[in-house]
Amino acid sequence: MKGKVLITGGAGFIGSHLADELIDNGYTVRALDNLSPQVHGRQAKRPDYLNSQVELQIGDVRDENAVSQALEGIDTVFHLAAMVGVGQSMYQIKDYTEVNNLGTAVLLEQLIKNPVKKLVVASSMSIYGEGLYADKEGKPYSSCQRNIEDLKNDNWEMQNENSILSPVPTPENKKPNLSSVYALSKYDQERLCLMTGKAYNIPTTALRFFNIYGTRQALSNPYTGVLAIFASRLLNERAPMIFEDGLQKRDFIHVKDVARACRYAMEKSTANNDVFNIGSGRQYTVIELAERLAAVMKKHIQPEVTGKYRIGDIRHCFADISKARELLDFEPKIDLEDGLAELADWLKDQIAIDNVNKASVELASRGLTV
Repeated sequence: MKGKVLITGGAGFIGSHLADELIDNGYTVRALDNLSPQVHGRQAKRPDYLNSQVELQIGDVRDENAVSQALEGIDTVFHLAAMVGVGQSMYQIKDYTEVNNLGTAVLLEQLIKNPVKKLVVASSMSIYGEGLYADKEGKPYSSCQRNIEDLKNDNWEMQNENSILSPVPTPENKKPNLSSVYALSKYDQERLCLMTGKAYNIPTTALRFFNIYGTRQALSNPYTGVLAIFASRLLNERAPMIFEDGLQKRDFIHVKDVARACRYAMEKSTANNDVFNIGSGRQYTVIELAERLAAVMKKHIQPEVTGKYRIGDIRHCFADISKARELLDFEPKIDLEDGLAELADWLKDQIAIDNVNKASVELASRGLTV
């Protein structure tokens, strides 16, 4: 065996696929996961999809004893444990801060006592806020924000004093613009890990994940990835709900490509003490994704474009992955068509509780939709 790896949040969507990738490549894997009901359901138990070779330790990343026990004999840590979702983070501020920020602090204090050879932390595209833009002359704009009056009048696009700006691929050196509690917590996780890793000589890598999709995503969690939310609606014969006009652009990457990128970040010294975008390097509109998913699921249901805006949402952001290509030798392998076909095949046997309307009411009641 090549070494023993701990994945916090290892029973979840990304963590379980990462476990498969590591086990297939000769590593021993332990997972620390609290089996959160929002992700795993109320009768939380070891997920059927979790590789049988994974040693699952049920515990909370905020629990010093649980983390200390999980680190025994470990060579590498992947820190994936986090509460996810922009909208929910804007009213469950304490929960997000405790799990994401405090949980990371607890892990790092235990790593000081039990150093490892490598730490890889899951960061997020959300830290960028809006992606990078350019005007007609190619001049970059890196600190764009929309104002509420434009949004109320359905003026969705970013603009300067003269014209509408065009979105361009976002590189790692774009200045963060934190527009949600979730984004703040992910930036905190990233910085805490890099800072502490440097201080205690633990090689550390932060991976800024873009929109991840694939099998095993929590379909009944209305704050998970957008494709899983759309799938939940379609499985219940309901239209996917789309904010704004649906033409906002995102980068969607398959979870198996993400798992491979994680392994490369662990294995390559060129990743040490650095930050990388992990995306497909391609851009798709949200409405296009909804329509393509409905087609592969054989559902003749058009998406519902709400014309509403959620506080904390951004217009366009998609990845420049040239740095990951150069230093990690990372190249996405699964194209969207094949990835959606695999997802549709998996969805045939899934049951989803559609909580989207409930989440929408929750946001609206707090004034978080416009």
